[in-house]
Amino acid sequence: MLGELEQLVLLAVLQVGDEAYGIPVRDAIHRLAGRDLTFGTIYKTLNRMEDKGLVRSRLGRASPARGGRRTRCYVVTAAGRVAVRQSLGALRRMIADLDVGWESP
Repeated sequence: MLGELEQLVLLAVLQVGDEAYGIPVRDAIHRLAGRDLTFGTIYKTLNRMEDKGLVRSRLGRASPARGGRRTRCYVVTAAGRVAVRQSLGALRRMIADLDVGWESP
């Protein structure tokens, strides 16, 4: 089961697509989940998930806006998609019969 932070980061990478790196991932999390995460938190989570085989990374193109440095872009692997699907499914089952004032997803 994934933790909340791993869920947020994986879903943000999926939202951003093939060119997912720190800034757009952070922006997606802020916009869609209302959470303000530091780049350190995001990259630490991405590195941990890469070690687990949930994401993979590659170096992107160099950019003059970044002083000629390249971005590290992330994509969710098949194992990452399975993990997020299973994790969210478990949460849906846990809340399915609760009557706490919200509709289940």
